[in-house]
Amino acid sequence: MRISTAGLHNLALQGITDRDADLAKTQSQIATGKRIQSPADDPAAATQAVQLDRSLSESQQFGRNADVATNNLSLEEQALADSNDLLTSIRDLAVQANSGALDPGSRQAIATQLQAQLQQLVDLANRKNGNNEYLFSGFATAAQPFIQSAAGVSYVGDQNVRQLQTSQTQHVSVSDSGYSVFVNIDSGNGTFVTAANPANTGSGTIDAGSVTDPTAWVPGTYRLQFTSGTAYQVLDSTNAVVSSGTYTPGNSISFRGIAVNVGGQPATGDEFTVSPSSSQDVFTTVKQLIATVGSSTVTDAQRAQYSTRIAASLQQLDTSLDHVNAVRSSVGARLSTLDQTQSTRQDNEVTLQTSLSGLRDLDIAKAVTQLNLQQVGLQAAQASYARIAQLSLFNYLG
Repeated sequence: MRISTAGLHNLALQGITDRDADLAKTQSQIATGKRIQSPADDPAAATQAVQLDRSLSESQQFGRNADVATNNLSLEEQALADSNDLLTSIRDLAVQANSGALDPGSRQAIATQLQAQLQQLVDLANRKNGNNEYLFSGFATAAQPFIQSAAGVSYVGDQNVRQLQTSQTQHVSVSDSGYSVFVNIDSGNGTFVTAANPANTGSGTIDAGSVTDPTAWVPGTYRLQFTSGTAYQVLDSTNAVVSSGTYTPGNSISFRGIAVNVGGQPATGDEFTVSPSSSQDVFTTVKQLIATVGSSTVTDAQRAQYSTRIAASLQQLDTSLDHVNAVRSSVGARLSTLDQTQSTRQDNEVTLQTSLSGLRDLDIAKAVTQLNLQQVGLQAAQASYARIAQLSLFNYLG
């Protein structure tokens, strides 16, 4: 077979070009540390690597979401811990104010302290995170959730709960609305609320009461009326008598599955009410306590009213403390879940990265050996072409 001079040159140049391309590819692989420079290098491995990359990227996004959730929940947990400390301090002042040995000046000093602590409580409920977002405003993170006025403290946020996805199957609530934390708190003992009629003239007091038989309780408003200093009757909302009996100070009065304790000496016509529990925000509880501490206790009737209202405030503060701590426990559980998920996610990311490395990473030692061979092959091809290029019939004519 005859090969033309041009064909010979083309074949030699093509060989050099191919070897040069192989060398450049190996150099690129060594420079990047990656075996696959394009999908054509290994289509199956490249497809699998794309899928693993997607999974790794998704996992890393879940990790960033978890970091945001952990930060928000940690800030909320601290706010709730501070609220617990503050409510405990308020309760201590309420106990102190319940002492009969205090003069009006001392009680006024306690009322002043309570007013300052009420402001601190509002500030806690309006606390922000590092992004200048309100912790307890629901979705309306840019709006201050609690507004204080002469009428009291009102909640203007929403009741939504922000959530973030922290894994394929897990969404975590990263906040609690101010309504659920500070507003929606059961009043009284959670079933009913007791109160003394402000017009009472005797020295009778009433406690928060308790439920003795939940199946017998019929929600409604009842009046515990004293027909004399030693006799009482209980009337429902239709003025029907549901119970009556002889009053003995310190003994409980029971009706329709509940029991209340009346102390002191009620006067004829004195009344106490028992009504279904609803909800009472913690700010109203503190404000009522402040009003009670600042009230007059000159007469026996005033002292009885004072004692009843202080007892009711203490009951409500205990309920508020339990409520705040229940929310705090929920936050702690979510933080624990995030820690566990984070550990699992990190292990999974290590597995994904190991799989990616096995598919794409280069065996450096093998690649360097191959590079040396390719360099020798290129040099040999170049040297051969240099000799071939000099072959001509004219070199032998003369």
